[in-house]
Amino acid sequence: MRHRPRQDLIAGLTVAVVALPLALGFGISSGLGAASGLATAVVAGAIAAVFGGSAVQVSGTSGAMTVVLMPIMSTHGATGVLTVGLLAGLLLIGLALARAGRYMALVPAPVVAGFTVGIACVIGLQQLPHALGVDARSSDKVAVMAWHALLDFLARPHWWAMTVTLVVAALLLVGASVRPSLPFSLVAVALATVVAELAGLPLARIGDLPAGLPAPSLDFLDPAAVPSLLAPAVAVAALAALESLLSASVSDGMTEGKRHDPDRELFGQGLANLVTPLFGGMPGTGAIVRTAINVRSGAQSRLAALSHAGILALIVYTAAGLVSRIPLAALAGVLLATSVRMVERDAVRAMFRSTRGDGVVLVLTAVATLMLDTVLAVILGLVVAGAMALRAMARNVSLDAEPLRHDLQPHHSEDEHALLAEHIVTYRLAGPLFFAAAHRFLRELSEVSDMSVVVVRMSRVTTIDASGALALGDAIGRLERRGVMVYVSGIPDGHHRPLEALGVIARLDRAGQVFATTTEAIAAARERLHSTGIVPRLAG
Repeated sequence: MRHRPRQDLIAGLTVAVVALPLALGFGISSGLGAASGLATAVVAGAIAAVFGGSAVQVSGTSGAMTVVLMPIMSTHGATGVLTVGLLAGLLLIGLALARAGRYMALVPAPVVAGFTVGIACVIGLQQLPHALGVDARSSDKVAVMAWHALLDFLARPHWWAMTVTLVVAALLLVGASVRPSLPFSLVAVALATVVAELAGLPLARIGDLPAGLPAPSLDFLDPAAVPSLLAPAVAVAALAALESLLSASVSDGMTEGKRHDPDRELFGQGLANLVTPLFGGMPGTGAIVRTAINVRSGAQSRLAALSHAGILALIVYTAAGLVSRIPLAALAGVLLATSVRMVERDAVRAMFRSTRGDGVVLVLTAVATLMLDTVLAVILGLVVAGAMALRAMARNVSLDAEPLRHDLQPHHSEDEHALLAEHIVTYRLAGPLFFAAAHRFLRELSEVSDMSVVVVRMSRVTTIDASGALALGDAIGRLERRGVMVYVSGIPDGHHRPLEALGVIARLDRAGQVFATTTEAIAAARERLHSTGIVPRLAG
């Protein structure tokens, strides 16, 4: 933190300027109010900056968290949201102690992209009531709320609110494309506030804010309500972990030589969410947009994120009266522009060009985020992506007949080669032999006919699970019931366990029909055919 303090302080000031309207807007969108958003930006921002696992991560309110909190707010009220934040903090600390951070890296890119698109749509729809100057109707479905807002606007249009929202959003989008380093969000909000005050425009304002943070208190906690809030707390903790670690990963890609500690990041976010509700703040996460701005502004250490929280605290204590006059329509414009900028169009196009499966996962996750639930959407995306990955792996399992000639000893005669080839067939099994591929493998191997001996070559099998082992045993049993002798060769090290545990090769092993190499298996099969008279011995 002492390396380049001036550069870090400048970055912290830049982020604070951007974070102020976002904290106000997300606080209002969640239903807890602008003061709650500011408390989160200050308290969670400071604690996560000190105890988190990334040197440049900026934490605070987020659009995704707002989406999750809305139904909790409508069902359990403000005290329920604060209790959920407290419980989520404990869960995050538990995840950190369990060292679960590393597993967040396993989330597929199409799921992340789809989640981001869905959240951007939800944030945009959330702003329609304020953008259109109508009262927001209570609903846990953002699409329903947006539809009612549109109907109310058509019945009684409020053109000033819509105009202010569109002008602010346009200024941010155009300004960000021309000079992304400048804090156009604060400039636009300040201009909208000045014009609204001087012209006396009929616009709804933020309203009174406390001149400072409240004293920490646990008065909101009702032990009897905790059991009913556990499920929402799990959803909030999962989202906080996912979004914070994704944001930290993004910051790693933007910096040279800096890598975050995922478990420490979970601990920092957990501690932040444990303390923030005591000051009336909503649950917070690592914020991708503010973290990216922090890095672009030259942040080198935790001092930048810490100073961002300090500057916001100074604003709370010294300028609450001015902040209270900001029009809600101006904040709606900021959040609309934010939702548009959240979607990385190049990344989305790349997903659709990649494979059909990636496109399906992206669209499904985005639609589920918009229509269902954010955490459920991620789970659904993971399940579908996993199913498609298993399907792709199953296609890599091959069962191919191979020429016998290369596996016989060179001193055997051509006549014996031909005669043995009429009775012995070798099949090479390659790839992962697991439940997703077991059925197809069983069908193909069981259809072998007109042969006395089948040699199954397994040296290229990469993995075997119980389903694959049982399928192999079933295929061997079917062949033997038709009078076909089965030999197995080349079982890789480490793959004997499922085969032995399920009794698949025990009987073959006792009968001397399991070998390390295919050549040995062919020689044993040849002797068996000769000894039974199926293939006569030839001279020469």
